This record gives sequence, structure tokens and C-alpha cells, in this order.
Amino acid sequence: MAEAAPQHLALPSGLLELCVLLGAPRDSLRGPELVAQKRGVQHLPALDPEVLSIFAPPFVSKEDGQTAGASCGTLGKTKRRSFRKKREKPRADPAKGPSGPRETDIEDVSVPDGVDLLALPQLCFPGGLCVASEPKEDSVHFLVLTDVCGNRTYGAVAQYYRPLHDEHCFYGGRPHWEASRLSVGAGGCFVPFAVCVISRFPYYNALRDCLSCLLTHLKLCKDFEVDNHIKDFAAKLSLIPSPPPGPLHLMFNMKPLQIVFPSRADPESPVIDLDLHLPLLCFRPEKVLQILTCLLTEQRLVLFSASWALLPLVAACFLAYLHPLRWQHTLVPILPGQMLDFLMAPTAFLMGCHLRHLDEVSKEADGLVLINIDSGSVTCSGCEVPDIPLLAAQTFIQRVQSLQLHYDLDLAHLGASTDVNEGRARRWAWQQRLNGQIQQLALQLLVSIFREVKNHLNYEHRVFNSEEFLKTRAPGDQRFYRQVLDTYMFHSFLKARLSRRMDAFAQMELSTQSEEDRMNGMLLGPRRPTVEKKAPHKPSPGRAARRRMVVSMPNLQDIAGPELPPRNASLRKVEAEDCSCPSPAPDVSPKPAYTFKIPEVHFPRVRQCVQAYYADCVSLLTKAMSCVAPDNSALLARYLYLRGLMRLAQGQRLDALLDFQSLYKTDLSVFPADLVRSAVQALPGPERAQAERTPELRMLISRVLDKPGEAPKADDRVKHFELPSRHLPLGDFVQRVQESGIVKDAGLIGRLFEALTVGQQKLIDPETFREFYACWKETEAQAQEVSLPAAVAEHLDKNECVYKLSGSVKTSRGVGKIAMTQKRLFLLTEGRPGYVEISTFRNIEEVRSTTVAFLLLRIPTLKIKSVAKKDVFEANLKAECDLWHLMVKEMWAGKALADDHKDPQFVQQALTHALLMDAVVGALQTPGAIYAASKLSYFDKMRSEMPVAVPKTTAETLKHKINPSAGETFPQAVDVLLYTPGHLDPAERAGDARPKLWCALQAGRVVVFDASSWSLHQHCVRVGSSALNCMAMVAQGQVWVGSEDSVIYIISVHSMSCNKQLTEHRASVTGFVVQDGPDAPSQVYSCSVDGAVLAWDVSTLQVTRRLQLPSSGLSSIQLHAGCLWCCTWGSIVAVNSSVRQELRIDETFQEPSTTFVAFQLLPEEQLWAACAGYDDLYVWGLKDLARPPGRVHLPDCAQVTCMIRVKRQVWVGGTGLSQGKFRGKIYVIDAERRTVEKELVAHADAVRTLCSAEDRYVLSGSGPEEGKIAIWTVE
Repeated sequence: MAEAAPQHLALPSGLLELCVLLGAPRDSLRGPELVAQKRGVQHLPALDPEVLSIFAPPFVSKEDGQTAGASCGTLGKTKRRSFRKKREKPRADPAKGPSGPRETDIEDVSVPDGVDLLALPQLCFPGGLCVASEPKEDSVHFLVLTDVCGNRTYGAVAQYYRPLHDEHCFYGGRPHWEASRLSVGAGGCFVPFAVCVISRFPYYNALRDCLSCLLTHLKLCKDFEVDNHIKDFAAKLSLIPSPPPGPLHLMFNMKPLQIVFPSRADPESPVIDLDLHLPLLCFRPEKVLQILTCLLTEQRLVLFSASWALLPLVAACFLAYLHPLRWQHTLVPILPGQMLDFLMAPTAFLMGCHLRHLDEVSKEADGLVLINIDSGSVTCSGCEVPDIPLLAAQTFIQRVQSLQLHYDLDLAHLGASTDVNEGRARRWAWQQRLNGQIQQLALQLLVSIFREVKNHLNYEHRVFNSEEFLKTRAPGDQRFYRQVLDTYMFHSFLKARLSRRMDAFAQMELSTQSEEDRMNGMLLGPRRPTVEKKAPHKPSPGRAARRRMVVSMPNLQDIAGPELPPRNASLRKVEAEDCSCPSPAPDVSPKPAYTFKIPEVHFPRVRQCVQAYYADCVSLLTKAMSCVAPDNSALLARYLYLRGLMRLAQGQRLDALLDFQSLYKTDLSVFPADLVRSAVQALPGPERAQAERTPELRMLISRVLDKPGEAPKADDRVKHFELPSRHLPLGDFVQRVQESGIVKDAGLIGRLFEALTVGQQKLIDPETFREFYACWKETEAQAQEVSLPAAVAEHLDKNECVYKLSGSVKTSRGVGKIAMTQKRLFLLTEGRPGYVEISTFRNIEEVRSTTVAFLLLRIPTLKIKSVAKKDVFEANLKAECDLWHLMVKEMWAGKALADDHKDPQFVQQALTHALLMDAVVGALQTPGAIYAASKLSYFDKMRSEMPVAVPKTTAETLKHKINPSAGETFPQAVDVLLYTPGHLDPAERAGDARPKLWCALQAGRVVVFDASSWSLHQHCVRVGSSALNCMAMVAQGQVWVGSEDSVIYIISVHSMSCNKQLTEHRASVTGFVVQDGPDAPSQVYSCSVDGAVLAWDVSTLQVTRRLQLPSSGLSSIQLHAGCLWCCTWGSIVAVNSSVRQELRIDETFQEPSTTFVAFQLLPEEQLWAACAGYDDLYVWGLKDLARPPGRVHLPDCAQVTCMIRVKRQVWVGGTGLSQGKFRGKIYVIDAERRTVEKELVAHADAVRTLCSAEDRYVLSGSGPEEGKIAIWTVE
């Protein structure tokens, strides 16, 4: 038998925390009340219940061993309080009956924190304990217990009755249906008892079924056997582990029922083991929404029902609808009559009372929401509950109405089940599917209500601009949002959004995001409503989105630059199109789920039997793991978790740690770090030494015990934007503007600071900031109010927005207002509103500010000459002339730069400059205001003072630019790029099937773009906090990322999360190469800077081969003709099973300090390499590396950083001289002729990385000065 685990190693709790038997005090049953009952008195006062017996783990008897009883009798033991209680034990002769003499024994029983044994009897008998004159049906209800820290435990209570007479057994050994015929005179009275099971998990249905099984045994056992039966029952439950989050449920045979304990969907989700459609059966959808509104606004709610069981179940359903929002106030779903004074509490709460108290509570209490479950009514007593936003409400109601809530109707076509467990399984599967649909539509309701919160968040400074958010809400929704924004629940929700937590809300928001919203994540410009948003919707059959059947790269010459996004339309503005037909309930395809059947344990309080139970569990789990499909790592991880837990309970510590090491690599989301740390610390000296000698365990130990220092606590504050009350220097001004949401770019804010402080001390006074902010918001509001007639809107693109509107002016083309969009200027004529084109910014040829004579006046006039029109447009703008002159010139320059550099963000930045100019002029109101605003004419000055012509070859080859740092305060270097083609998998969402571009930025951030439209697919996937060096698409669903911290992170393409890590490397991971098998990648090689090369089996994530190079500085690896080539600082080595070639740098170059920086192998049996400090590429023949290499000269090259092969070309990225400045350059070389075909001036900073997309395009990423990605066409 394996040695037991040390006593101080606390394993995770099983399903049971505590089991309690409750009933009437025995003395009270012997009193005059009992005599009166036997003489036929019908009405007796209620008795006071008390705790009769307590059963708490561990249950292994001490006679079996002190150590075993302390640590191996149960899966774990949480922190408990001692409860000292008198226990009465019968003498050896049980025939004495209940009134016979008993011995009294005193023993200590440990009780979990949060369980109040003084209040528990009242909660288990909320209607009072009354002796009955005839037997009653068994009943079950549920409890929720909360400790002082807010942690909840859950109870299931089963009440049953037994006759009290001299035979001293339940129903005299007769079956229940025979005992029920007993009359009062023949059978005496019936006494209620209750068994309460307390667990840390809300397994409502499972615990109810377990208690039902227990009662079938209790009814037939003798009185002195009751404690032993309950103790065996509790011991069995304590041995059942809680299933880890994920697709694996646990099943246990409690006889006669098979009990299923469902797992949570993910670590952030709650356990759902109840029928979520219960509220939908009790209330109309409108009432459900009203109750959800009361919860969201944190009212004082009281549930009423004649059924004690319904109260906690309905309360739990409503709280489940709110997930991932969490009710943080008092929760007492069952409130006995003695505790009604709790309803006078002044803070928010959710409580439940019996229906008999409804009239009493409604008369006495004020400010309560009274919810009658039995009648389906909701009454607000002295409190006003706002309406939920209309569009969200209508969609929710339509979807609820389309649900099939009745099991018999849904499965009427099926035959009757002849096996009780088969019928239960069928019902359970139906309920799981329905629960999934209800969870989805409740989550969609929350997303539709709170989706636009993200538009008013500043993540860097953790600021939420609540006032601006409220301004975007419809008037009818204002009261709802004002109340919700002040709640603790919403405050916690904000914390999660600002921390970018990828919870259920974030995933739903991402999956339902429109293409316009995805574009929004890439834009820097201010938001305004588009023409499409303001125009009436016209239903069109072409509006339905159709999935692409060919998933590939787009033709970039056809891609329009991303448009500036609108401010979303109000939730209360319901268009005809939105309500024309009912919105069906979400069709939730059930995720693959699996069930593991836990073996039976026959004597759960005997140590040998418990150890045999653990051994059986390990054996069955091992067998199940051997049948897991190679690609089903999620299921494998759950088996590893459970087997490690069982082995730890057995005392097989090293085997358990090996399982947890495998789990660490397979799925981090269920890795029990604290448990593993405790297990390692509890290892005896010899076992610790043995673990240190095992490479896998040595790595695990170093991971869980490595504490470089006390990690700083993450900032989880939420600040609300406030206008300054003191003078602001530059640094504070930058932060305050970023918090306001106006602009984030620190460089641009610096120019704004210069504009606002021209000729003054370099401080922004509070009044100036207030005026500037007010002018900005006023312009924003004016743009919101612009209403374009349909005859005007049809001349504009659907995504155009009006950003600036002049006053009424006389122009050469009529009287009206000049309107500026991001694309053009046009005149909105007065009288009969009409559209007169002035010019697009691309077609402007000249802009001048001049004056014209009128009588004795000189009127400032703006003149715009367009390429497409012969006549010059003139507008007598008067006082507005100089400002419009600055704005139009800046927009003209921005558009020209955008066209030259194929970068639409120049237009967005120019637009921001123009609007800031307008706000500066409005705020200063001084003669020097125009001069101050001219400080923001950044692109106009760049164009006139520092013209940089884009070389013709660059302009022809460059197709597009995108900015992965959009929305950040500073640009970030693009360290690695990876293109992954799309896959058409029916199981995937349409968005998952599209090709993607993966961009590795600083500090472990990975940004993902949809490569079919260049819209943002995923803002940020976090993989550690160190720099990232390499990425590879290893399998269809996996992207591997190598980091400076020596870890390989594995990102799931479907969930966009990283739950797997490979930690076998000891130094920075620098490269991958994927060896393709017949159908899928079979092996992956990874290398690290210390010279280690590891070969991985893709399906098992196990290392199959290790190679250690003698030299360090290993930077990259490649496969060629079955041979692995490794590039180090000083050599390039070729390795296979029998041949080893080496090309040493010191044998080729005279400069001793130079190193290899990049290499490439060509099918023509050639090796191309670049060396630090040289402006040549060197080419060797693979057949004879000893021959002197050929050279390819790179003109004006200062540094080479990367190199790839595309078709018959070699693309080389680095830094070079262009027009007298060092810029990021790309050299395109013909591999056959070994000549430079093109020199591309790619970026303002060095080219850091290159990648190919289907050999049609090459993508380049630049350093931190620019931080952009350029897309080049391949000829």
C-alpha cells in the first residue's frame, strides 16, 4: 500500500462539506404533547428543531491509522471550526426504545466556516417542525449560506416523516404505501426529520437525487442504524471530486439512480445544475425582464411562493441569467417566519418568503420589489424600476417566445423509456440543450445593453467616461443606465472590461461584432454617425451575410481603406427592419461532452476500501486516457487532472506530480497551481531528491516554487473622468486628454499642448481645458444633429460622416453651409436643401485664403481649385475663413500622404488635427487663436517643409498599410508576423474560417487581423509578458509562439486564448520549423538561444528527440531535404542522423566580431546568409560549403535583420539609406540571376520581420518609431 500523504497537505474538497441530521429534541417527544396526540388531540404547537447528528469529513476510522484518517479518508478538508455537541448513543440492547436510558458521549465535530448551526434548524424547517397525524410525502428544498467574506455554500434539505412507536423502526419495516394506510389511532403520530447536505458547489439536481436515494434506505432501517447509513452516504459524497471545468461530467451510482455531476463550462462560469427555464414557466417574458432590471439596478427584492423549493431555484436561475455579472449583495432565498425582520435591511438584497407572509410584508415594508412566483406578478412597493432598453427587450422577448419549454412536447415523437436511468439521461440531455439556449439569449441581452461601454473606456488609465456614455443613450433609456451605472455589479463589470478579461461577455461581444465594429478597433479618428446610420433603412435581400466559400487573401487593389466608424444608433430607436420578424432563439449546438463513471466504494469508512477506490479510479482514468483522440486535448487535460488528484490522495506523490506536469502542458486553465505547490512543499526529503533528478519534475518544481519577489498587485481601480481643478503641466495634460477619450496619441497631444500654450507659461489652466473640452463636445454634438435629406445622402458613400459644418455663407455656387466629411467638401444649400459638390480632398489642386471687396469692406474668402472643375469655388466665410483654410489644407495633405503611402490612417490623423484646430480656436477666442491652431497643421507642414517623395518602385509594389498599435499611446514594434490560411470547417464560426494575420508586439501581446478584410479580429491575446521571437501554425487549431522567457505558448485559434505552455527549453525560444506529415503536421522542431533543439510530437506535445549544439547563439532553424539546418552566431550547422556539416564564420570572414544574422535555403541547393556589419549577401552551394561563396551586393544597406524566399525571389529586410536618411528598406533579389530587382523604402523604422501570404503578398513589420505593417504585392 502506498504511503499516505502528509497530514498538512490539504487536498481540494469533495462534493460534501457537511451532512447534518435534524429533528425534534427527543425530550419534547416524550412530553405531554405526545400524550395528547395519542389521545386524539389534533392541534399541537410547533416544536423547536435542533441538530441531532453531524457528519463531517474525514470519515476513515481512526482504528485504520492516524495518518490515513487525517489525509486519505476524503479528497480534502477545508478550514473548519470545531463544534462541540452531546451525542446520544443507544446501549447494546436496542429494544429499549426511544424512551430507554442512553449513554451520553461528548465529541468534537469540525464544521466548515460559513455554516451557522444555530440558524440551520430554522432553515431546514422554514415552515416549522410540526408532528403530523398522518404520513406526508417527502420534500426537498435548497439553501444558500454566505460567510462573512461573501463566500457561498449550498445546501440541499430532504424532509421525511417516520412514525413514533415501540417497534422503533421506520414504518415498522413496512413499505411506504402500506404505512400510509395507518390511522392516527393505529399508528400514532408521525415525526418529521431532515437530512441536510452542504457543499461548496450548487449541485441542486444532483444533491436532490442523492438525498432521494438516501431516503429509500432510511425508511427501512432501524432507528439505531440511521446514523451509520447517513455517515456512509456522506462518506461516499466526500470521496467524489468536483469535476474540473470543461467538457467532462462525472457520474456516480448512488443506487438506484445514476447521478450526474455536471462540470462548469470554463473556470469563469458557474456550475449550472438546475432547470433554467423555471422562471420562463412562472413569468411572462416582460416580467422576467422587469425582474432582471431590478437585479441590475440592485433593488431590494423579495420572492414569494407556497413552495419552499421554488424560492431558491428561481433565485438561482435569475442570478445565472446575469452571468458574468455577479450579484454581490445579501442572498437569502429562504427566510423563515422568525427572520422576517431581515426584510427591514436598508441595503440591496434578494430574499425569499413563504406566500403566507405576502400580505404582511406588503403592508409593513416600503421600497421593496415583491415577486409572486405562483401568480407570476411583480409589484414595486415604494420604488421606481426603470424600463430596460427597448430594442434589447424586444429581441429578448421574441427569442424567449421561440423556445420550446415543454419536454413532453419537444420529445413527443420518441418512444417511452423502459429504463429509469435511460429516461433520466434523455431528460438531462434535453435540459442541457435548453439551458444552453437560455444562457445564450440572456448573455445576448447583456451584450446588447452594455456593448457600447467599451467606446468610453480608457484602458491605460482605467477611466470610464460615464457622462459621455450617458449622452449617447436615448432619452427613454437614461434612467435605466443612470441607475445601473451606480451599482456595485456594474463597477465589477467595468473592472473586468478595463482588465480586458476574456469572459463570456467578451466572447459573445466578439462573436457578434459587425465588420464596422471590427474596423472601429483600428481607427484613431473621432466617431460620428455615418450616412448609412442616419438614413432610413431599406430592406434588401442582399443584406444577409453569406459565408465565403473560398477563404483566401483579398485582392488588395480592391480594398477600400477602413472608414471612420459611427457612434452606434440608440438602442431605443427601433427600425422597421429590426422588428419585422421574430428573432429566433440562438441555435446552440451542444459542445461535445463526455462522462466519466466513478467506481463504487462499498465501505467508504474503511481505509483499505478507500484506497482500493482510489486505485480503481486511477485504473479507469488511465484506460479512458488511452482512448482519447489525439486532437482532443481538452478531454485529456480533465483526465490528467482527476488522475493526479486521485494519485495524490493515494499518497503516490511523484506520479501525481507527473500528471500535473502533463496537465501544465496540455491545458493551463485547469492547472491547480496552489495544490501542486503544496504537494511539492510536502514532499519528504528522499522523494524531493528523486523529483529533482527527474527532468520533467525538476522543471515543474522550479515553475511552481519560483517566486522572484512579491508581485505587485494589479491595478483594478475604476476612475471616472473629471475635468481638472489645477494647472496641468505637459505630462498631466497628456494623461487627462487620454482619459477624456478625445485622442490617445502622446505625440499629437504634445502638439495640442503647444497650441494651447502659445505665448504663455507652459501650463494649461483649468478654465482653458474646460473651454477646450466643451468646444470639442459641442462640435461632436452638432455633428450628431446633422440630418441630411435623402437627396443629399445619396451623393455620399454610406460610411461617410459629416464632421464639420460651417455657418450659412454666400458662395460662388449658392448660399448654404459647407460640410466636411473624411472624403470631401460639399455645399448643403439652403431653401430647398440640395447637394453641391465642392471637391474631394484627392482632387484639390489649390487652396487659398484671400479677401474680396464689397462696397468699402474686404471680406475674407476661401478659394478652392479642383482638378475636376474649371471654375474656382469661392466662399465668403468671413470670421471662419482662416480656420477653414487650415482645416482644408490639413485634410488635403493627409489625403495626399495616404495615397502616397497606401495608409488610410493619414486621413484619420489629419481629420483629428482639423477638429482639434476647431476646438483650439473655439477655446482661446483670441487674435492669436489661428496661429495657435496652426501648430496642429502637422501634415501640411510636413508636405511643404519636408517633402518626401515615395519612390516609384515602392509606390507600385506597396498595396496597403495597417497599424496594429492603433489606439495605443505610442507605436509598438512589430517583432513577428505570421499569416495563416483560412479553413472551411463546419464546426467553426465564419470568422474563424477566414485567413488571419498574427502580429507579435511588445510584452507578450499578439494582435490578430482578419486577412480577408484587414479588420481587427482580436485586439490582444496575452502570452506571458516577455518579448516574442517566433510564431508558427502547427496545426489547424494551434499557433505556437516562442518567447524570451523560454516558454512556448500555444494559442487556440478557436477560443483565441492561451491555455497550454511547453516549458522544456531553458533559454529564449528563437525559432520553429514544422515537418508536415501526409495529412497534418506530425513533428515540430523548436530551438533556443542556448543551442538546444527539441523535436515535438504534435498530438501528444511530448519531446521525441533532443539535440544540443556545441555553440550558443542559435537564432533560427530550417528543414531541407530531410536535414535540419541551424544558424548560430558563429556557424551554420546541418544535422541529420548520419551527416553533420558546418559552415564556420571565422573561416570565411576576416572580421572576428561579425555574426550570422539570417539565412535561407533555396531548392536550387543554395544557402543564402547575411552577416552583421556587411552590406552583401553570401551564397554557398550546399554540395560544397568549402568553396568560396558568391556575393549579392545590397546598395545603401546598413543592416540586415530578416530574409524570406517567395517564389523565385529572396526578400531581405533591414535598414538602408534613402534620400539622406536611414529608413526601413526591403531588397527584392532574383534568386537565379542574383541581382537586386527592387529597393523598397518600406518604413520609417527598421524592418523587423517579413512573412509571405500564399506567395501573393509579402508583409513587413517595422520597429517602434513607426510600428506599422506594410503589404506588398509579389510579381
